[in-house]
Amino acid sequence: MSAQQNLIAGVCLAVGIASVGLSLKAGIDHFVDRDRVVTVKGLAERSVPADYVIWPVTFRITDNDLSRLYETAKSQTEAIRSFLIQQGINENDISLSTPQVTDLLSDYYGNTPPPERYRLEMAVSVATSDVDKVLSAMSNQAELIQQGILFQQSYRTQFSFNGLNEIKPAMIEEATKNARAAAQKFAEDSGSKLGQIRRASQGQFTISDRDSNTPSIKRVRIVTTVEYYLKD
Repeated sequence: MSAQQNLIAGVCLAVGIASVGLSLKAGIDHFVDRDRVVTVKGLAERSVPADYVIWPVTFRITDNDLSRLYETAKSQTEAIRSFLIQQGINENDISLSTPQVTDLLSDYYGNTPPPERYRLEMAVSVATSDVDKVLSAMSNQAELIQQGILFQQSYRTQFSFNGLNEIKPAMIEEATKNARAAAQKFAEDSGSKLGQIRRASQGQFTISDRDSNTPSIKRVRIVTTVEYYLKD
């Protein structure tokens, strides 16, 4: 092999080694950059009014005569239905439960028998999306007490929110922006720049009462977890 050929071969070998070195360096730098990440969480919360309610209006009566007991139950049921309709509640949203009758004498073990043998419990339930009218009726139910109807707290009024799909996109966007703001602050404090998203997890939406006194107002909450690359 001539000297010129040796020179060409040497140059090619040097270029090849340099190319491999640059590629290796770029690969190592990329690997290092991939290890430089920050994981942050973004929170979004909203208070929204409930859009559906189930309100059981329960009452209890006692009597020694079963026929008279059922007549009283029928009368009180009609009084409650009339009251609800007067409050603007749709008649189709009102339903009646099956009466539950207890023979108090059959369960009696003491020395003094109960003053009245039979007890009847029953519920007139409202299930509607017209939450405001139910709230108004609940505040006016003293009118039924004036008619001698004894209420029972056997069942809790249930308020729910079914409009999550309408607010979900905006809340996810807000939570993601909050996560990016936190990551940006971390990058600035560490003398780095914020890169692209490496991984993101939406998390689950939760719906709960805003507080124990206002179950008709719900708190909707979402937490997203986002992992960003950091670069110099």
